[in-house]
Amino acid sequence: MNILTDLVRNPVFLSAGGSWLAAQLSKIIYETIRYGFHPQRLTGGGGMPSSHSATVTGLVVGCLLSGTARSPEFAVSLFLAMVVIYDAMGVRYETGQQAKILNAIRERDIAEGRKPFYDKPLDEKMGHTLPEVIVGITVGIAVSLLMCLWAAPLIDQALASAGL
Repeated sequence: MNILTDLVRNPVFLSAGGSWLAAQLSKIIYETIRYGFHPQRLTGGGGMPSSHSATVTGLVVGCLLSGTARSPEFAVSLFLAMVVIYDAMGVRYETGQQAKILNAIRERDIAEGRKPFYDKPLDEKMGHTLPEVIVGITVGIAVSLLMCLWAAPLIDQALASAGL
């Protein structure tokens, strides 16, 4: 069968992909309302809600709703989610904090007439705070429920009616 048809019929794919898309779009809207539009927010990390958390939560819930808690897919996705969320709140968050300090040092060097070590500012929006992660997880759960219980069966039925 065609890979694209298989993907759009796959509730796990729809859950994870839909969760990512919903989080990214809501992040762009939220950040634009709060701070104004910045093009780097279209592809950058960090911010509210966490797309990392939404995507892996969508994956976990999609696997659970498509199988059982005993399935290998659920177990793998659950542990992947734990690593990704931990990393988003830990290492990536700390990287952003360090970028703020390095940017302040860079600005001080420029103000004092010294050549900075790096030509451009570092990205400070790297990781996620706990509230950003919680909202991301909530988005992942909501979108997965929508995709698995409503959209995926509808799409499957429509494609079957079209002979695909």
